Amino acid sequence: MKRKSWRDHLWVWPIVYFGLGFFNIIFAWLGMIDFMLPFMFAIFGGNKYFCNHLCGRGQLFAFLPEKFGCSRKKLAPKWLSSSWFRYCFLIFFMAMFASVCWQSWLVFGGTSSLRETVRLLWVMNVPWDWAYSAGGVPEWAAQFAFGLYSLMLTSAIIGLIMMALYRPRTWCTFCPIGTVTQVICRLKNNPSRLESTLS
Repeated sequence: MKRKSWRDHLWVWPIVYFGLGFFNIIFAWLGMIDFMLPFMFAIFGGNKYFCNHLCGRGQLFAFLPEKFGCSRKKLAPKWLSSSWFRYCFLIFFMAMFASVCWQSWLVFGGTSSLRETVRLLWVMNVPWDWAYSAGGVPEWAAQFAFGLYSLMLTSAIIGLIMMALYRPRTWCTFCPIGTVTQVICRLKNNPSRLESTLS
């Protein structure tokens, strides 16, 4: 039996992340680790080591079905992994992240007030005011935390739905971070392959 390494237990990370953010929204800033590390591996290493070995979310989606059998383990529709869907979802995801940054900027500039809500699935505003103590950090930082937590929680819910309906790591086939790192890796390792990456 293969001995497990510390990397095999990284599925705990998303649980800890969402747990901390539930009680104190400022911990949502830790989500930037999941944004920045994959890019660093792709830019400096030219590989997707983070996605393949260090992504706690991907490991969680694999761990839950293995432990509790909560996946149908069916092939997902081909369009979910198609280029057009992956890049459309990436554009949409980046637009949502830009919206989070813009709202934080408005709060920073004083033209908008802090909204202590978490937006689930981009349409439902859920009050989350218990998770923030006013004055703890600048309001723009709190606003960014609420927005980032919303984005992370929404994508996790989508991933869990995909896990239950199809194969455990179906989310990974169209994860926006994975899509960007794939482009970076192919550009770094063989710039002439950019055209094939985008097709």
